[in-house]
Amino acid sequence: MITVMEQSTPMMLAVRASGRLTDADYRDVWIPALEKVISENGKADALFCMDADFTGWDVMAAWDDAKFGLAHRKDFRRLAVVGGPNWVRWGVKLGELLMDCEIRLYPPEKLGQALEWVTS
Repeated sequence: MITVMEQSTPMMLAVRASGRLTDADYRDVWIPALEKVISENGKADALFCMDADFTGWDVMAAWDDAKFGLAHRKDFRRLAVVGGPNWVRWGVKLGELLMDCEIRLYPPEKLGQALEWVTS
């Protein structure tokens, strides 16, 4: 499940991911919210925070993520990724090669620092 965090601003979308992400999470929450930030600002800042119970993406959600990321690879300024299992870090490192923005990884206890960086 993806939920929009109260720390979001008009220029920065912060979301919390828990459990297993689905196509509906991307179609109904993540993608429309990002498209709104991009259309209103030209570029988006984003924070993706994974809860301890985060288990990953189903196939369609992974496809949605890859497709949107590639189509909008120049539409991000900063992306902070907080928490998640070790295998997510490898995926983020791969994403750095494809995205045209700054990406930083933070452990769960550094959420405040991640928010500060992504909005600065």
